[in-house]
Amino acid sequence: MKLSILTTAAFTLSIGLLSSCNDTNKEHNSNSTQEVLTDAETPNKAIKLADFPASPDFPNAQIAIKDVKTALQGKDSVKVTINYDVKGYELKHQTGSDNAKECNNSKDGQHIHFILDNKPYAALYEPTHSFVVPINSKHYVMSFLSRSYHESLKNKEAGVLLYFAIDDKGVYKVLDNPSSPMIFYSRPKGDYVGDDTKNILLDFYVYNTTLSPDGNKVRATINGNTFSFDQWKPMFIQNTTMGAMKVKLELLDKDGNLITGDNTVVERDVQLAAQEPVK
Repeated sequence: MKLSILTTAAFTLSIGLLSSCNDTNKEHNSNSTQEVLTDAETPNKAIKLADFPASPDFPNAQIAIKDVKTALQGKDSVKVTINYDVKGYELKHQTGSDNAKECNNSKDGQHIHFILDNKPYAALYEPTHSFVVPINSKHYVMSFLSRSYHESLKNKEAGVLLYFAIDDKGVYKVLDNPSSPMIFYSRPKGDYVGDDTKNILLDFYVYNTTLSPDGNKVRATINGNTFSFDQWKPMFIQNTTMGAMKVKLELLDKDGNLITGDNTVVERDVQLAAQEPVK
């Protein structure tokens, strides 16, 4: 698997063949060679990606939406409460893996990543969540199960998408989920301090598509360094400089063109610091 040449400065990075979302062990144990190219934005210390070690698999884990309740909040907004049904997976349990020591890990354990309109997710440790949206609006809610160190479960039943509308009277209506390919941003997120800056999880959630050498791909741009993925797999971002880090994810077709439509491009800014306070 090769990356496009952005500058003349290039080095080889072994990141492993990326696997299908239903074969966690294989996705972490295969090997390939990938070129990682740097941008003049980071000429002295090039960001690189490294394999993410194999994680415990949860093939029977499932999440579904049990029900959705709404209530008007004044004249212009609606409170939405989603109740989830989680099976085969224990929320608030620490995932039994050395990965919890290698990267940022939640002390509160396993959780749900709740993503509203591809904004930074909320970590849910209970199977219910309330949020407020304006009337006369449409929204996507992507929810998936996460290990305690924020790596998503990628088996099909471990994620659920809700597409809904609130009309001008505040009435909630479920809409048909689009069939077009989409990508939802997960990690990195927020601030990273000290040892947490050594291995930063890069993870995303693809929907209505698979990734393959001859099919759709994901392009990740991290502080000007560009990487291409033809299979779905988490990675470690390493060799980063302290300060701001900008991450952009784009969903591409088999010819390398940007796929148009909802949730095909998303950007996020995070902050890295050797110690508190984060500036």
